[in-house]
Amino acid sequence: MDLKPLSIGLLTSGGDAPGMNACIRAIVRTAISNNTRVIGVVNGFDGLINGEFKFMGPRDVGGILARGGTILQTRRSLAFKEARGQRDAIRKMNEVGMDALVVIGGDGSLTGANALVKQGMKVVGIPASIDNDIWGTNMAIGVDTAMNTIMDAVDKLRDTASSHGRTFLVETMGRGSGYLAVMAGIVTGAEMVLTPEVPVTLEEVADAIEDAYRRGKTHAIIIVAEGANFRTTELASLLDDMDLGFKTRVTILGHIQRGGSPTAFDRLLAARMGAKAVDALLEGKTGFMTGLQGRDIELVSLDEVVSHERTTNPDYYSMARMLAR
Repeated sequence: MDLKPLSIGLLTSGGDAPGMNACIRAIVRTAISNNTRVIGVVNGFDGLINGEFKFMGPRDVGGILARGGTILQTRRSLAFKEARGQRDAIRKMNEVGMDALVVIGGDGSLTGANALVKQGMKVVGIPASIDNDIWGTNMAIGVDTAMNTIMDAVDKLRDTASSHGRTFLVETMGRGSGYLAVMAGIVTGAEMVLTPEVPVTLEEVADAIEDAYRRGKTHAIIIVAEGANFRTTELASLLDDMDLGFKTRVTILGHIQRGGSPTAFDRLLAARMGAKAVDALLEGKTGFMTGLQGRDIELVSLDEVVSHERTTNPDYYSMARMLAR
């Protein structure tokens, strides 16, 4: 007697990240190559609750490698945080014959994935967050692309900053983590980086700008994570009142950091993590996240992932300050 093929659900949740589509593609094609059906869930955990499902085949994921965002759409679900929402989601999964689920997203999404595991569902998570604030993986999907977007923007801003003799405050994403800001500071040669993890005083920022002016620099670049202890626009106003030699301008990069075609690194990372997640479920494993550790993709317990907070390595912050001198 032929056994019913395994059915794996797939959803993207939380903030979008470049490379999500590459991951979706890898999951669908790996699953189908192993006689496994894939049920796409539209609109994240809300879609799981509402039964927004569609069966996916190889052609459904054709031509999406280079696309940013996610073809399955994504959102943050308040309903799923409640027990009733989780029960409704499990009921819909059972009704459609979904045997297991892959969740692609950030820390909130992985917390949701772990909640399903606690209720007996087979789930594997995949980290996708441009903030790179997920414990258990060296890099999450989308980080490299976002970093390249910031680098390109700052390189261009430096041209006009030098031409006019200005300080540019460049705000990056990173409400709780300064990873993007610190790394951007290193790769763009910024004079200073402001992060949530390391509060600074107005005088410290002013000193960095004045020092750049005294040493004959034609500009100053300050990278400000959105979660730093100063609002970027307010900081700019305070600095201009201090007459430091350079006039101050603000550029808030905002959601441009989430978009764009994923880099080769992100495409490869997404493909490896997607294939690993399917292999894990086919082997009967559940309650894990795929994580990049060294050069390998390993399985990390979701319990560990959601119970730890990843912060930016202080050595990188020190490097950024040293190289700015």
